[in-house]
Amino acid sequence: MSDLFEVIGSRISYRGEYKPEAVPEEHLRAIMEAGLAAPSGCNQQTTSLIAVNDRQVLDKVQSCLRENLKRPICQSAPAVICVLSQDIKSYHGMSFSKQDYAAAIQNMLLAIKALGYDSCWFEGYMTDESGNGRKIADILGVPAEYDLVCILPVGIAADTAKPVDKKAFSERAWFNSFGG
Repeated sequence: MSDLFEVIGSRISYRGEYKPEAVPEEHLRAIMEAGLAAPSGCNQQTTSLIAVNDRQVLDKVQSCLRENLKRPICQSAPAVICVLSQDIKSYHGMSFSKQDYAAAIQNMLLAIKALGYDSCWFEGYMTDESGNGRKIADILGVPAEYDLVCILPVGIAADTAKPVDKKAFSERAWFNSFGG
């Protein structure tokens, strides 16, 4: 169990360059299986995943990102995992798709770290008004009823990731009452 807490405590969002070493397909599969094992509201299973490790397809995705973003992301990653979501209504007409994909992404980020890789959760660039998510979804042949909501680069960091300062536990967590 201590290994789990070590992985959680050592995971850092990495936005730098990646080494060119390929990520074995069995590792990508294990990462995606971890994502799909996440809880899902009313078991609607609204999250789907696409791993991109074929150089030609990856070049198209990375080219799209280069052309459409103000800053480069994922440009040297040897693989990316694209997170898809469906807005399926369930309990009282509510959709839990955001919670579903957030849980899946967290599981995958931890699996990525546990396997010795680095990553970062890039969502805003995919879900803002720019349409970047749809542009990448179209490259991948994703049907219109799915939204591409996040992209996770996967690879070995070329640089040392720098941890960010976190607020103290006592500023964000309490027992029995707020601020208690």
